[in-house]
Amino acid sequence: MINTNKVHAGSLFESIEVSTLDGSTILLGEPEDGYWQAIFVYRGQHCPLCTKYLNEITDYIAEFEQAKVKVVAVSADSKAQLTSHLEKLEINFPIAYGLTLAQMQALGVYISHPRSAQETDHPFAEPGVFIINEKKELHVVDISNNPFVRPELSALCRGLAWIKDPDNHYPIRGTYQ
Repeated sequence: MINTNKVHAGSLFESIEVSTLDGSTILLGEPEDGYWQAIFVYRGQHCPLCTKYLNEITDYIAEFEQAKVKVVAVSADSKAQLTSHLEKLEINFPIAYGLTLAQMQALGVYISHPRSAQETDHPFAEPGVFIINEKKELHVVDISNNPFVRPELSALCRGLAWIKDPDNHYPIRGTYQ
């Protein structure tokens, strides 16, 4: 049996520091200035579905902003792999690289081995979406074991806007123990 560590809705999200190409770092799980944080974990440059999904996120940045949610994407790719991947990306949000095996395990994402050296040269995270609220709690989580199942972005944006509307009093779901 495989033992995995899954994060739980409503729990405090452990901050994870990741690097960007400009030499700065981003703290995953640390929303700022009254915003929430949407963390999109993607497989890496080798995945054409990830490239497509990241480019589609760009189309929804205005909706995320309207809901006061900042977007960041991250993978286990190296700096060189992310640099190469940017040639296929048309994004307008921060993207980070170098997610370690320990960080992937802490997130509870599924981790895969490459099928060949042509795919990539390291274990990589399967897709995950983590929405962190202003209290640093995991408000929404979606973890997949393959690149074919990811949240539909227009539904996610509408849902976040609805959740964040104070008139709706919508709690964090999935917290039954």
